[in-house]
Amino acid sequence: MGANDTTVDPGQFLDDLRRGQYRELTMSVATLAVVVAAVGLFPGWEHVTDGVQSEVTPTLLAVLVGVAVLAGAIKGMLGFGYALVATPIFASVVDPTLAVVVLAIPPWMLNVFQIGETNTGVTFLREEWVLVALAVVGSVVGVAFLAAYETGPLVPFLIALVILGYVAFQVVGNFVTVEGAHHPLGLSTAGFLEGFLLAAANLGPLLPAYFHTFERDTERYIGGLSMVLGVIFTVRLLQMALFTDLLTAYRVWLGSAIAVVTIVGLLIGTYLRRLEVDEDRFNWFVVALLFLIALNILRNTIPALFL
Repeated sequence: MGANDTTVDPGQFLDDLRRGQYRELTMSVATLAVVVAAVGLFPGWEHVTDGVQSEVTPTLLAVLVGVAVLAGAIKGMLGFGYALVATPIFASVVDPTLAVVVLAIPPWMLNVFQIGETNTGVTFLREEWVLVALAVVGSVVGVAFLAAYETGPLVPFLIALVILGYVAFQVVGNFVTVEGAHHPLGLSTAGFLEGFLLAAANLGPLLPAYFHTFERDTERYIGGLSMVLGVIFTVRLLQMALFTDLLTAYRVWLGSAIAVVTIVGLLIGTYLRRLEVDEDRFNWFVVALLFLIALNILRNTIPALFL
């Protein structure tokens, strides 16, 4: 499916939405859900930062909003990368577990939105249901891990290791040529590990790396990846809300408010993707940024864990 197939005409969009069409309905539900939560659960201006457990100044808050927009643009352009950029930056400023939990909501919204925007997710689900099922199992295990180790330096340390692994993959990929192929066992294993890493650290570059390496149909893997991630985040949020004390009302509001801001970035990134902006340069900018963030996290966590 080409980029032209994903162009949204406002008038046609509203007509299709009134008829309950899958694409328009999915995009609207994703957006409306976070808007309603952001408004309905608003704690009042005097309590906006009460649950952050950190000194957040207006300047720092503005920077975090900018990070959310940037991460949304990366997601819209590359099909992944929102949590990969936003989570480590937020985790460097606020409690890492808080960042992992709160930042599960914007990616949920982004992926459900993008399932509709690419219009390929349902087809992918029918073809790769085993992958999705194993990803859900991995997510359940990952939430249990996060609940057990929500305090201490282990979660941010895991975040840094995942980021460095992704950076290494990007660097090595420039020197190794891999033929495009479809490996069911490898894909299923990547799906399970993706679910675990997303739930435990809000980072899951493994499955996108697999798709980028072996699946060469950009629209298919963006839509398919969005379907897998959308299912993982849905199960993860339900598990945290029903079976742990990780997802409080304040955290739902904060995550939803960040998601609303992120919509701007998603639209920018989607527009840039259709303009065929140089993805290589954009990708290397992201890789360099992530490498610096990972080093900073390790600087703070290694002494606490090993020294």
